[in-house]
Amino acid sequence: MDLEAKKKVLRSFTYGLYILTAKNGEDYAAGTVNWVTQASFTPPLIALGVKRDSRLHELIQRTGKLALMTLAQDQKPIAQDFFKPTVREGNTLNGHPFEPSPTFGLPLLTELPYWLEAEVRHLYEGGDHSLVVAEVVEAGVHYEDKPLVMWDTGWFYGG
Repeated sequence: MDLEAKKKVLRSFTYGLYILTAKNGEDYAAGTVNWVTQASFTPPLIALGVKRDSRLHELIQRTGKLALMTLAQDQKPIAQDFFKPTVREGNTLNGHPFEPSPTFGLPLLTELPYWLEAEVRHLYEGGDHSLVVAEVVEAGVHYEDKPLVMWDTGWFYGG
């Protein structure tokens, strides 16, 4: 296989940028993710890739619950803040305010426009990421905005 062509083709896929959170008791994890898609209308399912060696993966696998928030087009700096390990101070994660989600009490970043809570239905361990299929159980809108997409950041994750 032409490895350069493979990299270019896989990087041409369109991806939004999201903050994924999970918690177990007082143990919190949050990170920026981009491999996310809707997988079913009924029931409402999403599918996402979660790095297998991450704290997020561990908590999602343990609890079966996750929260996912969409970053707005001008929130690249927030995405960068979640490339590093999660630090909780009071009601902030990595310096960003959060509130508990209504169903599972998961952290929802209040600065981000769109959010959902989901319950894991399947977790398929593959290569360095697992494919998580989760059913959306609650969703909300803080405000409406155009989503941040990977292509507009100049970043690449894939290939």
